[in-house]
Amino acid sequence: MGILAFLLMSDSVWKWTHRLGGPGLVLLGVADSAPFVSIPPGSEDIFLIVLAAHRTQWWWYYAFMATVGEVIGGYIAYEIAKNGGRETFEKKVGEPRAEKIYKEFEKHGFITVFSGSILPPPFPFTPVLMAAGVMQYPRKNFLWALTAGRAVRFFTAAFLGRTYSQQMIDFFSQHYHALVRLLIWLAVAAAIGALVYYEWYRHKVQQRRANQGTPPAEKEATGENQAVGFHAPSSAGVSQGPTPGNSRDA
Repeated sequence: MGILAFLLMSDSVWKWTHRLGGPGLVLLGVADSAPFVSIPPGSEDIFLIVLAAHRTQWWWYYAFMATVGEVIGGYIAYEIAKNGGRETFEKKVGEPRAEKIYKEFEKHGFITVFSGSILPPPFPFTPVLMAAGVMQYPRKNFLWALTAGRAVRFFTAAFLGRTYSQQMIDFFSQHYHALVRLLIWLAVAAAIGALVYYEWYRHKVQQRRANQGTPPAEKEATGENQAVGFHAPSSAGVSQGPTPGNSRDA
């Protein structure tokens, strides 16, 4: 609902961001990376490109402010996960996927953060940020990787907006409402897909736990059988022990 509300108010959000300029990109970047706020994926890129296209001489400034906002939001997600967010993270992405991300961090922590921060939507980057905190990845390395990746992404986007400024402005002015409707449909489809994915993984995990667990009745029966099997050789040994003695006595 938060995503849909944002999209329905996109006209006012755009005017607000355009009026604020750089500071608006910082706030939008914080909201984009923070785990407790939901905005449409790629909103930061779209606003950055349009602002850079509108004021070409300020393209580097807009890229810098977008990077600052994303780094602040990413650091917030990192600290939340670092201070007790493991359970929340595993519920959000599922235990099997969380284990894969943990292994990736153990082998290639810096590359995982750096490459994830460059990839455009719809790549889900918030789980990577939270995984870095859960794994207690060094803060300095995390910030270096996040800053470098986001800078590459946003300086490239802003430069493209500056270079193709008139084409960008014409495109967005002609297809703005169609793009908003497309984003709404993508948001709804992503929400439905995430719900189906979550239910499927939850059912799979429950089924796996049920298969791994042994019912108490079976455990008791197994214990009794083992006990009988353990004493049987002993009793046989006792019965066999006197036999040689009796034969000698005879």
